[in-house]
Amino acid sequence: MPTDTTETTAATATTTDSTAASGTRAAPRGSAGGSQSASTVERSADVLLLFAEPGAITLGVTEIADRLGLSKPTVHRILTSLRLRGLVELDEDTRRYALGLSTMRLGLAYLDRIDVRRLAAPELTRLSRLSDETATLSIRTGDSRVYVDQVTPSREVIMAVRLGVPYPLHAGASSKAFLAFLPDDEITAYLDRAPLTRLTDATPADPAALRKDIAAIRRRGYARSSGERQPGSSSVAAPVLDHHGHPVGVISISGPRERFRKEAGRCAEALLETVGRLSAQMGYGAEPGSGGR
Repeated sequence: MPTDTTETTAATATTTDSTAASGTRAAPRGSAGGSQSASTVERSADVLLLFAEPGAITLGVTEIADRLGLSKPTVHRILTSLRLRGLVELDEDTRRYALGLSTMRLGLAYLDRIDVRRLAAPELTRLSRLSDETATLSIRTGDSRVYVDQVTPSREVIMAVRLGVPYPLHAGASSKAFLAFLPDDEITAYLDRAPLTRLTDATPADPAALRKDIAAIRRRGYARSSGERQPGSSSVAAPVLDHHGHPVGVISISGPRERFRKEAGRCAEALLETVGRLSAQMGYGAEPGSGGR
């Protein structure tokens, strides 16, 4: 052993002398390790992203190695490291890997931070241009909801809303779209504690009738109203659902009652397409307008 150590030391000294003589500076001690660490991180990310490709629910070591051009020992080391952190799981019977619970936590954390107002802004513009009516976005605040954005058309007579003003969850299409897609226990709690006050003569104030309306809204995927929040106005509204299936916002199209009556069906179709796209971006997986809404 002493002889081996001496020979190694001598070889190192010779290399150092040779480097100095050639005028080439040796690389810093940590640079090779840093480069290797960066490469490992990149390869690990590539492996994880491979599971996100269509049809890649489970993957084997050989399959990953072939698709990424890596050696099987390298892939095995990466998978072992990812498995220790819960990012992938191994089926002991098939010896194939799948994404683990930690990746789901990362995905849900991302979805929770999505700004529905930012995502909805271009859709409101598109809906308003398509319908030539006012398109709005509402969010829920407890037993109320408020308008947080709107786009109005370029025509003489329009319906405009006041941003930031709270309205109860039973008055108007946007409110009922929120209420209808809450969990059943939350709907019951709202009807039990909140008085169904009238904003207009058309505002629903009978719990039994409101429940029937809620059931119809769930079946068709959107709510409609005429003069319930504001006399002379009509609207259709549908919820944007998150990855839990909960409404995080409601999109509506509204206009003067007499004019909108002829446009309601066409507007509802465009509305369902819009909230379907937004809900998909929020992580919701059911088809827009289906019974799952």
